[in-house]
Amino acid sequence: MSTRLENVRLRGELTSLYVVDGRLAPEQPCAESVDMGGRVVVPSFVDAHCHLDKTLWSGPWVPNTAGPGLRARIAHTRAGRAAHGVPSAPRIAALLETMAATGTTHVRTHTDVSPEFGLDGFEAVAAAATAVGIVWVQQVAFPQYGLLTNPGTLELMDEALRSGLAQVVGGIDPAGIDGDADAHLAAVFGLALAHDVPVDIHLHDGGILGRHQIRSIAEATARHGWEGRVTISHGYALAEATATEQDDLVRLLADVDIALTTCAAHDDPVAPVRALREAGARVGLGSDGIRDLWSPWGNGDLLDRAHQLAYRSSFHTDPEIAMALDVAGRGGASVLGLPDRRLAVGEPADLVVLDALGEAEAVVTRAARHLVLRDGVPVAGTARLPYPDGTPAPTVHQ
Repeated sequence: MSTRLENVRLRGELTSLYVVDGRLAPEQPCAESVDMGGRVVVPSFVDAHCHLDKTLWSGPWVPNTAGPGLRARIAHTRAGRAAHGVPSAPRIAALLETMAATGTTHVRTHTDVSPEFGLDGFEAVAAAATAVGIVWVQQVAFPQYGLLTNPGTLELMDEALRSGLAQVVGGIDPAGIDGDADAHLAAVFGLALAHDVPVDIHLHDGGILGRHQIRSIAEATARHGWEGRVTISHGYALAEATATEQDDLVRLLADVDIALTTCAAHDDPVAPVRALREAGARVGLGSDGIRDLWSPWGNGDLLDRAHQLAYRSSFHTDPEIAMALDVAGRGGASVLGLPDRRLAVGEPADLVVLDALGEAEAVVTRAARHLVLRDGVPVAGTARLPYPDGTPAPTVHQ
């Protein structure tokens, strides 16, 4: 299959993209040519932080009765799993299909590990990803209910990594949840070294405690030679720090090459994206929970989340707003260890054509997806490119 996408706006310039056998190719004759009408094209989105195993997507509405605060939400999700059929491979698959239709082609999901339900979440996510087929899914072995304080969790995480069901080792509030930051980090990095996998640690702890843990994670990263392979998720303490403290921590993250993911969800503190990017640190964007027992909010649409990130960051200029969109695409790819994606010749044709003339307009208006390609194959959109077998691709109704 070879297709020429005419009149796409790439980095502000009108051009044509040539898609041949799933990749972007040099200019050449193509079997098909489709006019994109000057619409902007961007790399497909990467959800760098979500929780697919918890989702209630596509099922009946479930009122959220969780109490306020982190521990209350954790307890609520733990208690409600069995009653609401979580995890559910069909619901996860339905959510992945929605994410793909809105432009997401790669996902990192944090899958709960605990002795009372074993590895069922990993198996459900893997089954859903296989069934959908068009979204690359990376699973994190996530000790949501504690790593040291929930006996048996460490052994299950080791099993998930050894079996290949998990590809990343997770952690959560080494001090705030487990009460022993040194022991928690020793366990997390021990698993990472044993299985040669990246690390992604949830860090909700704020204030002095949170800032101290950021430094501890950085020290452990450097000590074990894990630069470029560690992510801090949320990092609320960084967002809450004074200007001087924040500057020091941002430079530390950049120096040790620790990535940070933010979700701009609810009223949670938002990472200082501008400062992190200016320092050269990697930043990704994620959905966090998507209509689950943790929260009824979320829709799996990374463009919608980029809109939220830009709004909550008080971005006003076009370059700032466009930066939020870049964080949702190339930023997330950098967090997951994927190759840089600039829609250059030779790269996979994973792209989204948005019904707007520029990135900032697309974010502000939450533009309709005119075309979504995954490996050159049309996934969704209002443009009617055919599948390789000649059948028309589905139209997405926003």
